[in-house]
Formats: sequence, C-alpha cells, structure tokens
Amino acid sequence: MKNITFLFGTFLLFFYISPISSQGCVAIRGNSACGGSFGSTLNLNKGEFNTQFGIRHFKSFRHFRGDEEETNRVEEGTEVINRSTFLDFSLSYGITDRIYANLILPIAFNNRSSMYEHGGNPPNGLGERHETSSQGLSDVRIGIGYWLFDPSKYNFNYSVGLGLKLPTGNYDYTDVFYNQGPNKNENTEKVVDQSIQLGDGGLGVTLDFQGYHPVTNHLGISTNLYYLFNFQESNGVLTRNGSSEFSCPDQFAARIGAFYSTMKGINFFLGGRVEGVPAEDIFGSSAGYRRPGYAVSMEPGIGYSVNKISVFASFPIALYRNRTQSYEDKARTLATGVFTQGDAAFADYLVNVGFSYRFGGHNHMKMSVPILDSVH
Repeated sequence: MKNITFLFGTFLLFFYISPISSQGCVAIRGNSACGGSFGSTLNLNKGEFNTQFGIRHFKSFRHFRGDEEETNRVEEGTEVINRSTFLDFSLSYGITDRIYANLILPIAFNNRSSMYEHGGNPPNGLGERHETSSQGLSDVRIGIGYWLFDPSKYNFNYSVGLGLKLPTGNYDYTDVFYNQGPNKNENTEKVVDQSIQLGDGGLGVTLDFQGYHPVTNHLGISTNLYYLFNFQESNGVLTRNGSSEFSCPDQFAARIGAFYSTMKGINFFLGGRVEGVPAEDIFGSSAGYRRPGYAVSMEPGIGYSVNKISVFASFPIALYRNRTQSYEDKARTLATGVFTQGDAAFADYLVNVGFSYRFGGHNHMKMSVPILDSVH
C-alpha cells in the first residue's frame, strides 16, 4: 500500500510539472498555475523543497476567426508562424504540511514569421516573409497555497492558492521590420507583436484551485482551475501601427483528467484542458489591444519516477479553437454598424517535458495520503 501511495503522489507531481501554456497569437505567458503546480506541492512536508524544470514548445500557424479556420492562409502561404519555447524554473517549499509557497521563473524564446508585417501580404503587398524574435525573462510569479484537508486523515485533498504575477518581463521588446515607410523601402525597429512580448506590463493577482480524488488503488481523478486578474487597463506601449496600446488582459485555464499509476513507477494520464484570454476583464477597463480567444485540447501524458526524481511528458492536442470578438472589435462594430472580428493563429499541439527533484524535510519517502479501493 505504501508503494501504491508513493506512485500516486509522484504521478501527480509528473502531471503538474506540465503547465498550462500559450496557444499562439492568443498570448498566455508563463506557468498558469501561479500558486504553484499541483504535483510540486502534493504531500510537501514542513521544511521540504521541490525543484522543477520544465520545457514547453509549440508552433502556431492555423488562423481562426471565431471558430472558423481560414484555411486559405496556409494554402496561399500568408499564414503567421509563431514558434515559442519556454523554460520554467520553479521552487516549492512546505511552510507546514498543509501550507506551501512557490516561486516560478519563466524564460521565453519566441520567433515570429510573417508577410503582412513586412510589406504586406500578396497580391497587394510585397509578399516578402521576414522574422522578428524576442528572448529573455518573462513575468515572475510567486504564490502561497493551503490544502483544505489533513493529508494524514484523508485520501483526497483540495487546495486553494493566491499569487502575484510581477511585471518583470520586457513588454516593449523591439526588432527590425522590413519594407516599412510610405514607399515600403525602409527597415525600421519597432515593438514586436503582443504575442511574442515577454510580459504584459501589469501587476496581476492569481487564484487557483487544485484537487485530486482517488477511485481505486491505481486510478484517480485530478483537476486544476486558474484565473489571472490584471487590474491595469494597458501598459502604455503603442502597437506597431500606433493605433492603440497593448492591454493587460486577464487569463484563465482549467484541466481535468484521469490518471493510472502502475507498481513499476510508470504512470499514465488522459484529460482535457481549456485555456485562453477573455475579451473583457473581470475588474477594471478592458480597453487596449488584445487577441482574445481560447483553445480546448485533449491531453495524453506519461511519467516515470525513481527515488526522489520524477520525469514527465504530455502532448496536448487542440480539438477546438475560437478567436472571440475583442473589446475593440465590439466597439468598432457598434460605431460602424459593420460586424468586426479579428483573427489569431493557434497551434495544433504542444510538447511539454518536465523534471523534478525533492529534498529536505522529514520522511521524504512516506506519503501521508492513503490510497483506498474506493473514494473515502
């Protein structure tokens, strides 16, 4: 029973190494579980640390306006291609057996290839494809959380977390744009697109809810809900064409799934997730430039543990994508009487790989959550 309990705990650690992440032009930055990834805090004893390193990568290129894909963009070769890789370093600490704290340091590497930003799409533009890029520290996140039930008495648990997103990422990153000016013969350094900016410039507050519920010795259900409140309207940086300022948007994410743990340290997960940027914030004004939208994905995953080390990989596959009408789209529609809705590029899939190591504290190998044949 103790081995089964340990496998259960380490599997959850595997799964939540994989953060909820960006889907392309709809800019969701960094680790969405700002309060700390679930597995990094599961059964974290007083004085115990958990270190994590995660890598995420995606390529977005499929354009959607609403939930309709504009397939002609790929066929004509005018699609915008975003390639992004994120390195997330995090540290979790058990203040008590039920209260935990987290620090997340995300580093981003972005590359954006397009025609319309460098002279225009054909047939009315030059049709030359060029690239802009950005790299560096993104928005740092710190948080604290609390497990609602005593892990020594229950085989299920749920936690609530509160965090801060700090505006540490560069939100006015610039690069060279080609074929600019009235005669399209100038190369000018301007701010890169919002989707590859390293931060949004706002001080945000996050709320997250996480839970796990075993069903049998090997099978269980886990869930994670997250919301980022950005109170600042915009960050003062004008878009490349100078029409408006970049907004500081809210973000949301949710995932739920079933996990299966084996006795040999191999673990499997299959679940669903939704993540995105709303058109309007819960608090404050929603003005400013943003590309709202969301993606719904199926997420298979596999993990392996040995002693204090855990590794995990997951591959979320997009099932549904929707670039919703933005605040500015709605205002323009109201002013002109003509329905307006922008587009955004989404990825087909993401690749998440994680590594974790625990140390310190007491009774590291002793998991206090008993796994029973049925729900407690």
